[in-house]
Amino acid sequence: QQAHAHGAELAFTYLNEALEKRVRPLAESLGSKLILPCDVNRDEDIASIMLRMRFWTCKIDFLVHCIAFADRKDLDGRFLDTSREGFRMAMDVSAYSLVALARAAEPYLAEQGSILALTYYGSQKVIRNYNVMGVAKAALEASVRYLAADFGPKQVRVNAISAGPIKTLSAKGIRDFNDMLRLAAEKAPLRRNVEASDVGKSAVYLLSSLSSGVTGE
Repeated sequence: QQAHAHGAELAFTYLNEALEKRVRPLAESLGSKLILPCDVNRDEDIASIMLRMRFWTCKIDFLVHCIAFADRKDLDGRFLDTSREGFRMAMDVSAYSLVALARAAEPYLAEQGSILALTYYGSQKVIRNYNVMGVAKAALEASVRYLAADFGPKQVRVNAISAGPIKTLSAKGIRDFNDMLRLAAEKAPLRRNVEASDVGKSAVYLLSSLSSGVTGE
């Protein structure tokens, strides 16, 4: 919504029919002409959306990565008990997908374009019930730095926003999330939680030329 308000033409992707029901109304309300299915575990899906993008626009100004997944049972109890498959899935969907999408988008990214991911403080500190997702977010943040170095010669910037706990669909999968919200509001200098609109405004800064000297952050 914030990007649209500043003149961006947007394309959206969704994983499956259940999520399409959430994505499509928002996309259509913003006049999006491209709303496509994409499973980031499938390289052919990623290639397909980039091909569609090529016919829709000659260049992509920015790519926003807002994808994460972990098996619910791996977010409870001890990190020590994370399954091998659960670890692989969390890393693949939550971290490697940024690399896969960035590589596929590279030929179409405009000079001085921007790639943006979403992360969380659980990558830096132990957060109860965040477990394997914290490790995946740490990998995502390291990927941001390495991608920033790779894309730097092309003047394409790569950054991530770590905004704190926010009420989202994915946050519902974390046990005691309401307690996290309450404690964050008590300790924050503004004495309130961050809203999605706050994140949107910061995202517009990082996606636009206003942040032309900021990368790998």
